[in-house]
Amino acid sequence: MSPPGDRLAPTRRRSRPGVRRDRRGRGLRGVLVPAEVPLSRSRAEQFDDMVLDAVEHLEGRWASKLDSVEFAVEDVPAVPDGPPEALVWGTDVIEDGAVPLARLLPAGSDQGGRPTPPRIVLYRRPLELRAIDRTELADLVHDVVVEQVANLLGLDPDEVDPPAE
Repeated sequence: MSPPGDRLAPTRRRSRPGVRRDRRGRGLRGVLVPAEVPLSRSRAEQFDDMVLDAVEHLEGRWASKLDSVEFAVEDVPAVPDGPPEALVWGTDVIEDGAVPLARLLPAGSDQGGRPTPPRIVLYRRPLELRAIDRTELADLVHDVVVEQVANLLGLDPDEVDPPAE
């Protein structure tokens, strides 16, 4: 028999610092992707970036006219009940079939009588469903923003953003 001092203490494996296993030891705990990597951004955040890129592209030419315009993103539009064929949208709505893709809310006043700036609202989910990939979605978002800005300014979309030659 070996003396008590010769017993080997059970060794505990040390993992890399900052990386831990979950409670049952089956997987990693913590963040899988660093915040700087594009994978860490949600689809909604990526969509917001696409809208901002489209607006920044137009601000170079129309900065003074777009100064007071608000751009917003909502997940889905509010659609009234009833058959889709019976829905009639005004000229302020860009639609695909009976589904609104964007809406222009003109300048007005709120319930307190304070003036409100014009607002262009893009609906994220309907636009995402109509695009095959991120590049096509970015093009679609750009086209919808251009069309709504043209609607706001009373111009043709080709005047707002002339096609590249």
